[in-house]
Amino acid sequence: MNLRDLEYLIALDELRHFRKAAEKCYVSQPTLSGQLKKLEQELGVQLVERTRHRVFLTPVGQEIVNKARRIMQEVEYIQELAQMAGDPLRGPLRIGLIPTLGPYLLPLIIPAIRKGLPGLELYLHEIQTADLLKRLASGELDVGILALPIESEQMQIRSLFEEHFWLAVPENHLLALQKNVKLRQLAQETILLLDDGHCLRDQALDVCTMAGAREKANFRGTSLETLKHMVSSGNGITLMPELAILTPEPESSQIRYLPFENPAPAREIGLIYRKSSPRKNCFDKLAKIIQVAVKLKI
Repeated sequence: MNLRDLEYLIALDELRHFRKAAEKCYVSQPTLSGQLKKLEQELGVQLVERTRHRVFLTPVGQEIVNKARRIMQEVEYIQELAQMAGDPLRGPLRIGLIPTLGPYLLPLIIPAIRKGLPGLELYLHEIQTADLLKRLASGELDVGILALPIESEQMQIRSLFEEHFWLAVPENHLLALQKNVKLRQLAQETILLLDDGHCLRDQALDVCTMAGAREKANFRGTSLETLKHMVSSGNGITLMPELAILTPEPESSQIRYLPFENPAPAREIGLIYRKSSPRKNCFDKLAKIIQVAVKLKI
């Protein structure tokens, strides 16, 4: 048994297709299939069940691939430790960000990260919270930036900043003439919300429930930009996180953004990484850079 065999097995479990798994591992299909056959012979158990139309792991194969993922993660930690012994602030850094944050936060922090941590090679992944946590736990990501709270015994969580919600209304809406808005003024209003999977949806629903508002039926936005277009066309009002409204709107936009009176609804943004990661010093410095960059804007 060798590490390459475990990589083949993990790839096959992810893709459930021999050709695609071989392509991911940069080997020929016969090579991957043959090595997995040898692994089965060495272990004395069947790992993969092959049918004409399907490929899937046997129960023992699934248990072994789960162990294999942890082994490969530990191998990666060894490589990172060796690299960081030379310079702990250099090398690739895979960052996951939630979609309601990434497009608005990245323009603020990327220049600061490049200046403060010039040795890092940044790889950015915009994914929803559940997938982000899964990929962080598996070692596919090094660190995540997302909305809190998050409960995980395996993760280290550090608060970065608080981001207030603003109310986005069409220019012809009755509330558009106000300088700010009270939460109770949303009572009986219909609010546009994002689709399932976005943590911002749950946070906005909490605000709506508190204010006595209701969700607009038969519509769920795929992004904050979609919600903006809906508001601009007069199809409703919505809540916007503060970073999402910092970029000037085009002249054709007919949106008015209103701050809430205190106590204003807000969400807490945090940085999360595995407690077992050897890159804690790097993450601590990254967190400080982000905090300073955001503080200059909100």
